[in-house]
Amino acid sequence: MTPHEKPQHPAEPEAITVRIPTALRMLGLSRSQFYLMMKDGEIETIKVGRATLVVVASLHRFVAARRR
Repeated sequence: MTPHEKPQHPAEPEAITVRIPTALRMLGLSRSQFYLMMKDGEIETIKVGRATLVVVASLHRFVAARRR
């Protein structure tokens, strides 16, 4: 490899879960609105120890169901 070549790295795997602050940024919603949607079962979460993880597929489903 020459000094100008960049090493080939495989693409980072796509996340299947994210923390709540990341999910808020992804959707652009307020924290209170997001927690209401979690409570109503519109957004799927899992608990791992003390961490609450949001299932990214549920975010995609949420948006897809509301598209016009």
